[in-house]
Amino acid sequence: MLYKRIVVFPVSLVRTGKVFDLNRKMSESGKFKVFVTRSDMPEGGINILKKQCDVRIWESPLPIPRADLLKSISGVNGIYCSLTEKIDQEVLNTAGEGLKVVATISVGHDHIDVAECKKRGIRIGYTPDVLTDATAELTLALLLSTSRRLPEAQNEAKTGGWVSWAPTWMTGPGLAGATVGIVGFGRIGQAVARRVKSFNTAQILYFNRSERPEAKEIGAVKVTFDELLAKSDFVICCAALVPETKEIFNKSAYDRMKRNAIFVNTSRGGTVDQNALVEALQNGTIRAAGLDVTTPEPLPLDSPLFKLKNCVVLPHIGSASIEARNTMSELTANNIIAALNGKDMPAELK
Repeated sequence: MLYKRIVVFPVSLVRTGKVFDLNRKMSESGKFKVFVTRSDMPEGGINILKKQCDVRIWESPLPIPRADLLKSISGVNGIYCSLTEKIDQEVLNTAGEGLKVVATISVGHDHIDVAECKKRGIRIGYTPDVLTDATAELTLALLLSTSRRLPEAQNEAKTGGWVSWAPTWMTGPGLAGATVGIVGFGRIGQAVARRVKSFNTAQILYFNRSERPEAKEIGAVKVTFDELLAKSDFVICCAALVPETKEIFNKSAYDRMKRNAIFVNTSRGGTVDQNALVEALQNGTIRAAGLDVTTPEPLPLDSPLFKLKNCVVLPHIGSASIEARNTMSELTANNIIAALNGKDMPAELK
């Protein structure tokens, strides 16, 4: 007697009358296929993925070359990426119809074509909140290193410039009694403001698209961008990179700042007109700058920023606390697992 095998497909696998070919969309093991774009992602998240997915990992801790990325993602269901990978239409086309989720181990998502993903029904995961404290801590560290000239002072100590104590040598402005302006008052901007307040600052100003109710508790005052630039002794950029903030810190902005102002950027390099910043630092338009982000990244070794004593440059380590990076990795993995199983993601970009 002959029997026919009947397969019942869940409604979630049917779109507009078309049934997905599971053999084509999944690996031979029946697991979803996920591609991880570099080998040095924290192990916690990778181990979470390996329990439920067929995971392929780019073999290098360096950013994956574009050509290799395109070769590696055909037929995958999920992409675990970082800021160094541009996830655009070409990538989405190459991955194919089986791609259900792109998850980035970052808060920023300007490297992802969000509109195109939404158009195709591809869900996007990111990592807000978990790196807030780490980035705020680094922002304060960078601000203090710049204002108190710590790298410059260390170099003097190591190279014989430290001859004796001197009353005006290696001096820099303190935070006590200063006005601090924060551009972008989201989670990280607010966390920076709370930390800055503990240094007995005179006033905290912020510029944001909308009024933030949390500002009242902190004691921060919303002002225009122009007013913030004119009044602040320290200007800190915590703004997301969107069309409105692209190169918002340009020659005009530096010209409106105090000549003794210190500028700190831990958001995105694209918020700064870098040539204008170099000119402002060279000409004494502003006192100094501390940067954790640049354009491009990494910054070329012959960049004039590296030659300036009044500029401190860090290699984009804002979230680089051990705890934050491990949590980011786990959240990225859980975002992917949830999306592949049609569940609510812990942190989905809407």
